[in-house]
Amino acid sequence: MDNPAQDVASAVPLRRREWDSVAAVIAALVGLLALCVSGYTAYIQRQQVRAQVWPYLETGLSGSKREVILFNKGVGPAIVRSVQIYVDGKPQRDWDKVYVALGLKFAQRPPYSTVSNVVISPNDHIDQVVFNSVDDFNLYSKQVDRVEKRLCYCSTLSECWMRDEREKDPARVYREVDSCPAKSADDFIDNEVAEAAPAAKEDE
Repeated sequence: MDNPAQDVASAVPLRRREWDSVAAVIAALVGLLALCVSGYTAYIQRQQVRAQVWPYLETGLSGSKREVILFNKGVGPAIVRSVQIYVDGKPQRDWDKVYVALGLKFAQRPPYSTVSNVVISPNDHIDQVVFNSVDDFNLYSKQVDRVEKRLCYCSTLSECWMRDEREKDPARVYREVDSCPAKSADDFIDNEVAEAAPAAKEDE
């Protein structure tokens, strides 16, 4: 004959094992959910930080001050990594060559500021060139459509952007890039470094 008491006794451990398995699965799901929430929270926080340090560079002219300017309209500092300037699609190494390519002659060279490897604060700008007179500025401004700039800059999070005015597609004039390009022969040189002349040997 079957023993009901024995059947009940053997069923209790079986149910306990089943509930233990269910509890383990629930605990694993809760842990996975907590991990997903933590990862999503970290992602949202990074996006917020990224938005807080986002730079946005624009080029332009200031007729009232006779300037060629580079303006940071973003909310974070822009670290300029590389600069190229083209006239009629051809790279120019410095401002003097830009003026020659444009067919411009000035009685006195317009002063300029270094842009390569500088940091531009948000809502701030750099005067790339300040022309000596309104006439000089007007000569340049009439030819400015022939001038195109290619700038690569990064945020403090090492996220980088390229502004390439040679692009025909407006969506690609300003785009995010993995990193700024390495130095090349097309790089614009706007920081004059004076080389010390070798010392003359004394007669013995």
